[in-house]
Amino acid sequence: MGKLRIGIIFGGRGEEHPVSVRSAREVAAHLDARKYEPFFIGITKNGAWRLCEGPDSPWQDGGGRPVVLSPDPTVRGLVVLDEPGRHEVVDLDVVLPVLHGKQGEDGAVQGLLELSGIPYVGCDVPSSALCMDKSLAYLVVAAAGIATPEFRVVLAGESVDPDGLTYPVFVKPARSGSSFGVSKVAHQGELAAALDLARQFDSKVLVERAVVGSEVGCAVLGEGPDLVVGEVDRIALSHGFFRIHQEDAPESGSQNSVPIVPADIPAQSRSRVRRTAEAIYRALGCRGLSRVDMFLTEDGEVVLNEVNTLPGLTSYSRFPRMMAAAGTPLGEVIDQVVALALAGAVDGRFDGR
Repeated sequence: MGKLRIGIIFGGRGEEHPVSVRSAREVAAHLDARKYEPFFIGITKNGAWRLCEGPDSPWQDGGGRPVVLSPDPTVRGLVVLDEPGRHEVVDLDVVLPVLHGKQGEDGAVQGLLELSGIPYVGCDVPSSALCMDKSLAYLVVAAAGIATPEFRVVLAGESVDPDGLTYPVFVKPARSGSSFGVSKVAHQGELAAALDLARQFDSKVLVERAVVGSEVGCAVLGEGPDLVVGEVDRIALSHGFFRIHQEDAPESGSQNSVPIVPADIPAQSRSRVRRTAEAIYRALGCRGLSRVDMFLTEDGEVVLNEVNTLPGLTSYSRFPRMMAAAGTPLGEVIDQVVALALAGAVDGRFDGR
């Protein structure tokens, strides 16, 4: 059997572009060359798609070859546009979209992949869109009987009565990631600036009552009843809130946080966090992989924070650390999620066949 021809899409137009490039670099380093023939597709910050040698090649500066992913399922691959009127088709067996945030985890690229008929790693269009919008994810998870933060939605043009809030609160874009646009508001005087910042990233803003507790997370792989759960982690904060992807040199460590894996919490609490992560994953219709971020309160309640449907895979990211601590290194994670995508193609979960 020949090597699997895998398309790895990374970069993107959103604020998490640099994180995506770092994730793709780590994926490239752990991809088994005996199993896969990789095709790297970098999306520049202005949205140009380039077929390149890898994340560290000069694809962002005009290098590589212009390419598009065909939405025509009879093509099932990439169309390379070297010269006007001439093109080359590159067939793909599977796609791994190493994209974070807007147009990466929100269902946009997943919709294109559904049209293409190519199996792809990760959540489908509905679950991607649902998890990306924190307010909608909270509603679905709460309906499943799982605790969520108290929140209100503030749309464009709407105002918030600062006297009606119990501080501290978090103000955040409803559809953004890596803590971009997020502020912790300690008193009324900080609210207006926090709303302005959040609206730079999304017209829909959440105002959440702060949850008092430890920030914990859980990596999840699989679909339906067959899930693999990584070790639980805990983010130990010295001050502020977790936002490592916005720091200057995240590879060398965070300025205010230390991830502890396995989490230094009682075994009973660790089991509760894992069970809750699985329940959230299923309630939101996730498949492939996701990282479920939660809070663990002093009385043992587990509260949803957010779900990342294509979590960071960088050298300092939480998801690969949690999976490695459970005995599954990144190379094996890639093998497993690719196998899940191909299995979905066989049983008809992908259209276009």
